[in-house]
Amino acid sequence: MEQSIKETFREKANKGLGVNPLDAKISKSYLSVAFITLLIGGILGLVQGLQRAGLLELPAWLNYYQVLTAHGILLILVFTATFTIGYLYAVLSHTLGGLLPKVRKMAWVGLGLMLLGVVLVVITILMNEASVLYTFYPPLAASPIFYIGLVFVVLGIWSCSFGAFINYNHWRKNHRGQVTPLYAFFAMGVFILWFFGSIGVTIEVLTLIPWSLGWKETVNVMVARTLFWSFGHTLVNIWYIVAISAWYVAIPKIIGGKVFSDKLARVVVILLVILNIPGGFHHQIIDPGISESVKFLHVFMSTSIAFPSLMTAFAIFAMFERAGRKRGGKGLLGWFTKLPWGDVRFLAPMIAMIAFIPGGAGGIVNTSNQMNQVIHNTMWVVGHFHITVGVTVVLTFFGITYWLVPYLSKRKLTPQMNRLGVIQTIIWTVGMIFMSGSQHLVGLLGDPRRTSFTTYGDHEIALSWVPYEYVMAFGGTLLLLGVIIQVYAVFNMMFFAPKGETEFPLGEAEESEGPTPLWTERWSIWIILMLMVVAMAYVVPIVDFIVNGGPGSPPIRTW
Repeated sequence: MEQSIKETFREKANKGLGVNPLDAKISKSYLSVAFITLLIGGILGLVQGLQRAGLLELPAWLNYYQVLTAHGILLILVFTATFTIGYLYAVLSHTLGGLLPKVRKMAWVGLGLMLLGVVLVVITILMNEASVLYTFYPPLAASPIFYIGLVFVVLGIWSCSFGAFINYNHWRKNHRGQVTPLYAFFAMGVFILWFFGSIGVTIEVLTLIPWSLGWKETVNVMVARTLFWSFGHTLVNIWYIVAISAWYVAIPKIIGGKVFSDKLARVVVILLVILNIPGGFHHQIIDPGISESVKFLHVFMSTSIAFPSLMTAFAIFAMFERAGRKRGGKGLLGWFTKLPWGDVRFLAPMIAMIAFIPGGAGGIVNTSNQMNQVIHNTMWVVGHFHITVGVTVVLTFFGITYWLVPYLSKRKLTPQMNRLGVIQTIIWTVGMIFMSGSQHLVGLLGDPRRTSFTTYGDHEIALSWVPYEYVMAFGGTLLLLGVIIQVYAVFNMMFFAPKGETEFPLGEAEESEGPTPLWTERWSIWIILMLMVVAMAYVVPIVDFIVNGGPGSPPIRTW
């Protein structure tokens, strides 16, 4: 009898996360860390904005650059990574029939490594031993403990990445001749980029540890910066793939539509994986020592991402139109009014998609050699970053939580919580319009980024920036309010919402679409192509930096 009960439980556990509390616990733990980090990072962001506007005087033990470094590391790296892992591990569990026991162990090990790394990083920042901004490349030098902490964070991500690969390979062996579920296909693309995209920054950090310890007198700045941006550029597009996974698969189900094209979605993932890592030099356009031809190549690779993005825009809005007409929409734009604007699971990602239009346009400005000279070291770049990450990515993450968290917790999304989510989405959008909009405008007036509050001796040009700084602070206040509401919503849905069953939304392809070809599953080919493109973009310039790199730089501390 006991053996029969164990077998029954094992059979249920293998069916997917909906009946498997072991997998749900992993995802809920990662999401909890993510939103606690979001709350801390959001508070630091407001403090930073108020201080820069001259509306807040920081205590003697805390300075602007400590706040900026912590805000960047916690939100750009920790929040996005832990959310991505919690979300995509739920995807893998649900679509691939559950996580393997060893994969669960790897996920817990990954979380432990990441938390250890974060603790080490935050301690050094609080001790004012690591005010190097979130870019953490030389010549500014942090405490070696800071870099060691970053190594643990990356090791945690790698543990989860390899866990995903193991689970995927296990599913493939048991489902030969079948196409991977589309959601899991997106997850594979993300974890492949996480691993390969982070190799460069790992090499950079490992070279900085002996340098910061004093075992090496100098370090090659150009090599370090290049290795960092090979990761920094890729990281942005990792978030983008995570966001569009929900656009392609979950949103169609939520609005009563169909996936426009399963094959097109997979081609988009493949293109993003192959084209993603090259392009880092467009962040270094003003750097000397890089040939114009190499910069042009990376600019071309950066803008090539627009091709799969345009494919996505076409597919998603075609899906919207079909769903809207199915709901009774008439005329040229009648379908638009029939979409479920009152459903936060749709509203938040929809605003995120719309924001990607000006965000992408701003990215073209940043990538252009001539225009980048004007805006590179200004608040324009900060505004661009916040509209792309803070709206396109983060609002999509928020929308996902309103179905994912109740699903994981076996609870319901109540009408009241949905209404609160709509209010939060509006507050967040308005706050970002004020903050990001003013950052774009004042950047065009020359207001520098990465600097604390200063009026440059009350110079009239610098004083003209101050009203924009006030608007940024107001927008930042609204954003913190949005963060507080969102964090409350997540933990309410996780622990206090009414018990019940919530659907994991998996969109289905159009009936007229033929079978997805198995060649899309050839990850070995796509990875080889990706590495070839990476080699084409990086081998020659990095060798040149090493051979003609000059004397290098000693550790520099400016605080």
